[in-house]
Amino acid sequence: MKRFHELMVQKETSIDQYIDDSLSYGHSSGWIENKTDFLLDLEKRIDYHSIKEDSINVRVNGKVASVRFFGVYDSTLDGKRNEIRLKVLEVWVKTKKGWKLFARQAVRT
Repeated sequence: MKRFHELMVQKETSIDQYIDDSLSYGHSSGWIENKTDFLLDLEKRIDYHSIKEDSINVRVNGKVASVRFFGVYDSTLDGKRNEIRLKVLEVWVKTKKGWKLFARQAVRT
């Protein structure tokens, strides 16, 4: 999870290996992206300057893991910089190639 967030900030194309093809990525604004949308927006629309996680709670059940945390996201969306404090739930699935983000939802704190 932390590596995934680092790659978001770095805008590394290798982030693709951490994303399930069925991704549902929900933002606190209600904006929901699939994998294609997420990668395109990360490339062209949104810049993450930093992502700081706190109070991380991980629960694993077989090949599924839920990760809950408080996050501070410093980002620029469509040219407007903002720092947002969020409560986040990420759902990860274990595949033959490693853990992949399957779903994510955030709400503002």
